[in-house]
Amino acid sequence: MRKLLYLTFSMALIAVLTTYAMWAADRPAGHYLSDLRIDLAIDQGTPADRGNLLGIQPELFPTDYQSPDRLHRKLAAYLQKAQAQGLLNEKTIVVLPEHIGTWLMVSGEKDELYQANTIKEAMNWLAVSNPVKFLRALISARGENRLDDAHLRMKAKGMAKDYQALFGGLAKEFHVTLVAGSIVLPEPSVIDGTLKVGPGALYNSSIVFGSDGVPIGQPQRQMHPVFARNDETTPPGKPSLTVIDTPAGRLGVLIGRDSWYPDNYRQLDAQGAQLVAVPAFVNGRGTWDQPWRGLKDLTSAAVSLKAGEVSEGQAWHRLTLTTQPGSQAIAGMSVFLRGQFWDQGSAGQSFLSRNGQHFASDPVRGARLLNLWL
Repeated sequence: MRKLLYLTFSMALIAVLTTYAMWAADRPAGHYLSDLRIDLAIDQGTPADRGNLLGIQPELFPTDYQSPDRLHRKLAAYLQKAQAQGLLNEKTIVVLPEHIGTWLMVSGEKDELYQANTIKEAMNWLAVSNPVKFLRALISARGENRLDDAHLRMKAKGMAKDYQALFGGLAKEFHVTLVAGSIVLPEPSVIDGTLKVGPGALYNSSIVFGSDGVPIGQPQRQMHPVFARNDETTPPGKPSLTVIDTPAGRLGVLIGRDSWYPDNYRQLDAQGAQLVAVPAFVNGRGTWDQPWRGLKDLTSAAVSLKAGEVSEGQAWHRLTLTTQPGSQAIAGMSVFLRGQFWDQGSAGQSFLSRNGQHFASDPVRGARLLNLWL
């Protein structure tokens, strides 16, 4: 009798595991509709032979990440609109927002993930649908929130491959220099022209692709990670800033709140930066108009601004780009990721800066282009 019960239990367990494995491996392609429209919100300067900075503030949703092809379709539509308006040339630098690459972590997943009501529910589906990858990532996870670390780490190799193929491909397709927002990856580096990941800490990093689709230099890692307190993106030692040569001039990239620190501008000035690109993201709908919370390591000795004195948006305008005292850059652009990722909204109004003047996009929903002729 025991043998029969054992055999029955074993067969039932095998059946359950087989069914689960088949379910986890199934990736049906759901129906996809997306708004490909984009409006030109700012067009400053006069066309010349010096090139231009072109910011793309997209409006993105989880379904845009169901496959790299879908995301390519949307971003290519934006660039085609810019091209039709004469905003692309061989000296154009296109700037994309922070974390536009990070959400590649949900690419190729099951419909249940995209249909989730909350980001927590979506991440649960991500783990359940990739049990082996998730368990491996959880074993090597770091920091206080090991689940978040594992979610970011579990598909890193595929994310790096998709990120380079997608954004390098767009740079080559439209013959532009492209600041590919940012992506969170473990210990990223470019080896023989290919983006690779390592076993170490997670970094929020940006790569600039040349018009040949090849990365220019190494990934620019964020200097002041937003989630430093949890250690998921806090590596030992401090990254350095590097300036790269582009057809439009020497370019520095400051990711998100890195653009608030005067010392970072001094580092860029020391390397002769003429242009500053800021891929940015502000979490939470309505945050832009709420009181600025400040940063613990951004002391009053560094900036004459205290938490609560201004709104989040006003702080970005006060602290960012060429309004910094002594900055030698002639122009810069801050581009924000917009859209809705489950219950996680976004804020931020992209703006550009030239000779100490700011020009901001309107707060209306929808994708926006920002152009600055150099």
